[in-house]
Amino acid sequence: MKQWLAALAALGLGLALCGRADALSARSAIVLDGLTGETLLEQNADETLPMASTTKIMTALTAIELGDIDRVYTVKPAYTAVEGSSMYLETGETLSIRDTLYGLMLMSGNDAALAIAGEYGGEEAFVAAMNEKAAALGLWHTHFDNPNGLDGPTHYTTARELAKLAAYAMENETFREIVSTRTYTSGTRTMVNHNKLLRLYEGAVGVKTGFTKKSGRCLVSAAERNGRRLIAVTLNAPDDWNDHMEMLDDGFAQYEEVTLHQADDEVGEVPVEGGMLRRVGVDGDHTVRLFLTAREQENLETRILGRRFVYAPVTEGGRYGTVEYRLGSAVLASDTLHYGVGTEQLAPAPSRLERLLGLWRGLFDKE
Repeated sequence: MKQWLAALAALGLGLALCGRADALSARSAIVLDGLTGETLLEQNADETLPMASTTKIMTALTAIELGDIDRVYTVKPAYTAVEGSSMYLETGETLSIRDTLYGLMLMSGNDAALAIAGEYGGEEAFVAAMNEKAAALGLWHTHFDNPNGLDGPTHYTTARELAKLAAYAMENETFREIVSTRTYTSGTRTMVNHNKLLRLYEGAVGVKTGFTKKSGRCLVSAAERNGRRLIAVTLNAPDDWNDHMEMLDDGFAQYEEVTLHQADDEVGEVPVEGGMLRRVGVDGDHTVRLFLTAREQENLETRILGRRFVYAPVTEGGRYGTVEYRLGSAVLASDTLHYGVGTEQLAPAPSRLERLLGLWRGLFDKE
């Protein structure tokens, strides 16, 4: 009965979201859970479209994963010779790759993109690395012609794949720190993040804006509430800020708080060898609560990690192992476990000699 109710609730909410999605300004849109990858809302999410400066999510990620971002370099003239948005690099100035990454993601600097590519083997090699990363992530409908997002004949992605890329990138601590920064100062340069959602939307933590005449307004956002992170993407969306706030609200509305266990609740049992009790319960150390969708509640798996059996004696309150709550390979929550009860060791069975001696003593006792 519970599963039927959950399914009906999910169906009803899904229909409501379809209605809201039709009202979006975006040509293509999606909201997905950043940890599980579950799609919460979508509209034409698999159409290949240009993505403008949201390209720089992959540019930043590729540089960070290549490493050595605190290395200082000297700006070359070629890095400044680019159209569009800029962090205003000057030929001959010195700065670190890290500072350039802030210019890339906060100010959407096309010059920053060229500088990063140039300092990691040149634009051709760097773009090849971006495309290799896309392939490694299974983004088969994504291709990059350049590191900055200017229009190109084979420069495209889909809302779904861009959301998957952003979800992956947001797992990187350095990337997450950069894109969640509202203002960054390096030397005499102060950079303000173009992503207005960081100021407009509760829990917003990233990630990137974009625009060209061909692509229209593009936006990738991330927000966190109640321990869950959502990723939203719109491509060609004239009203992208409002689209994202509505989409994220609809996404978060699908979650409800669930108590998985309270402190000292029994969450499982373990067999006991040689004990007065054949099994003892194992209890959680802490209360564990999660915000879950109806579908997640149906599919949540409880996995107890510890020894397959234990030997008596068992001490009440003693440490046993852990419990994990999982959705596929994603661990949503965990807790440590202790024995809820103890058990003494069974008295060892008498040996044959001891039994014979007992019989012998019994004979004398009768006299």
